[in-house]
Amino acid sequence: MKNSLGRAVPDDIIPFRGTQAIIQTQERKLIRKEMTYEGIKPVFHTLDDLFSFLDPKDGMTFSFHHHLRNGDGVINLIVHHLEKTQLKNLTFAPSAIFPIHEPMGKLIKNGQITKIVTNYLNGPVAKVVEQGYLKDLLVMDTHGGRPRAIESGELKIDIAFIAAPAVDPNGNANGIEGVSACGTLGYAFPDLWYAKKKILVTDHLIPTLKQIDLEGIYVDAILVVDSIGDPQGIQSGTTKPTRDPIQLKIAKQTARLMDELGAIHDQMSFQTGAGGTSLAVAESLKKIMKERNIRGSFASGGITNFLVNMHEKGFFEHLYDVQCFDLEAIESYGRNPNHHLMDASTYGNPYDHPMVNKLDVVILGATEIDLDFNVNVSTDSHGHIMGGSGGHSDTAEGAKLTIITTNLVKSRLSMVKEHVTSVTTPGDSVDVLVTERGIAINPRRKDLLEKLKNSSLPILTIQELLNQAYQMTGIPKKIKKSSQFIGVIRYRDGSIIDSLYQVKGD
Repeated sequence: MKNSLGRAVPDDIIPFRGTQAIIQTQERKLIRKEMTYEGIKPVFHTLDDLFSFLDPKDGMTFSFHHHLRNGDGVINLIVHHLEKTQLKNLTFAPSAIFPIHEPMGKLIKNGQITKIVTNYLNGPVAKVVEQGYLKDLLVMDTHGGRPRAIESGELKIDIAFIAAPAVDPNGNANGIEGVSACGTLGYAFPDLWYAKKKILVTDHLIPTLKQIDLEGIYVDAILVVDSIGDPQGIQSGTTKPTRDPIQLKIAKQTARLMDELGAIHDQMSFQTGAGGTSLAVAESLKKIMKERNIRGSFASGGITNFLVNMHEKGFFEHLYDVQCFDLEAIESYGRNPNHHLMDASTYGNPYDHPMVNKLDVVILGATEIDLDFNVNVSTDSHGHIMGGSGGHSDTAEGAKLTIITTNLVKSRLSMVKEHVTSVTTPGDSVDVLVTERGIAINPRRKDLLEKLKNSSLPILTIQELLNQAYQMTGIPKKIKKSSQFIGVIRYRDGSIIDSLYQVKGD
């Protein structure tokens, strides 16, 4: 079978999408509203006792959320216990997998974990998967596609292990109290609502909470452990604007482009990533907004200290937060009344009127971008798995203006390709590419080209940018892909847009 991009894909995954997904989602939401698990919850202090209560079976699907990011301790806790149980043919469905989750690799190799469904995969587990050890397929969803799959019933979760920094005896929880506070818990909500059994895993069980984010009516039991993780691991990357001169040039050009396109205005909505270049764009945007006394309506997504600062100084009225990217954002969520928790479905589910569809502008990065404006943030040029869509394709499709920022050349490699190695975000969702050597507008956006026809910005075609890059790097040799499928990349509606292939070990 081939997808709409003409790429070969496995034919054994049929998603629920369109009307079918909407009907399924509505039916399951009605069921959710009828659930009444009230009162004091069973509390367990050992995994042996908890697993006796759960009575897990071969072939089950376990899920987790990733708000503790590279500081998470819950997945490894369950993995180490599963190794003793010898359960097999399990599906793991964490919202993201980080380097800290290396112990999963052993369970993949011994056949206990045979399928993974996730939105992001980086580190040692990625290497084990790309070398072909996973018996079944790796399914890479988006942050909006995951709740779509869960709410429609396509992804059926048997047991959800939900890391909860603070929990009360009734099973209510929040992410702002306790030593492991991680802020908002947006990605946990679909699991809480729809998994067959829901277990809160906490290191801070207290009589009462300051506020309730996760409602105990959905919870089956509580597991108390010594530690659910290290909040310092949340900040697994830069969350400060870059000081690199090339990236600063890109950021300034991007803000100027936004200005010339009329995208900077009162009540504008905005989202950017946590990378240095993206935050430098936000910094340049802030200067323009300050000069003109412009006040935006909201900033959204994963929230950083920089966006918190913009909010507290009045540049954006509201923050809509699906996950906190640093400790300052965690503190802000606990104190700022207009810093709002946003569940994953509200954020990106294409069938739930998501927040991403209300964005005026989104700034995104790219590992590769090709002549058709397809973007890869899933693999490197050799096919090594190094990330995933997360909210990339959700926001790219939803926003009125989607801008990709990247150096034209990194480490003697062109970031513009004739064809990307893996398609994460289709080119028809991407409007502009900004590099230090020029700006390319997607030819589909004739309206943008018209607005910029008299601009002094360096507007080029994407082919011209590729030609410039080849002058610096030479034309690279084509890398031959393996013929062995190991996984698929799915779009937000569940359709398969590309495949992942086995990469031989070093």
